[in-house]
Amino acid sequence: MNTRHHDTGPAAAHERLLVPQLESVYRHAEPVLYALLRLVFGIVMLTHGLPKALGVSHGSMADPMAGSTRLIQDVMGLPFAPQLAFLVMLLETGGALMLALGFWARPVGLLIALQMAGICYALGPTWPWIDRGIEFPFLMGFLALYIAVRGSGRFALDRRLGMSI
Repeated sequence: MNTRHHDTGPAAAHERLLVPQLESVYRHAEPVLYALLRLVFGIVMLTHGLPKALGVSHGSMADPMAGSTRLIQDVMGLPFAPQLAFLVMLLETGGALMLALGFWARPVGLLIALQMAGICYALGPTWPWIDRGIEFPFLMGFLALYIAVRGSGRFALDRRLGMSI
């Protein structure tokens, strides 16, 4: 039986599939599904950045850029709130596009993970998202951290250009 897998860790070497014939399906589907995961995550981030960049409402927020500025200044108590909000907007637009295309996913993923940690700090300690808690920023932060460690993957622009970080 062939037990070769994409994951090369110690557990992978000893993994025995209940249906061994699925090993080939998993091996071929993983890089495609990872590219889709990265693409979808980038699109989700872009839906938060575009309203800020375009100055249009987003959900119940009439002015998302002003909302980001207030969160940074009033809740987090950080200086230079308008400038930091502008950087957040750039990360959520340009960085989101970079993630979606698979260009320098490691540094972008790390920056998004740090942003999500800041959001968790600002919104915490409430957990349920329905109560404006940290449930989804927490999840998105760990997804971004995973992308930061894993990189852009096989189906990525930086791989085609030979410019991976």
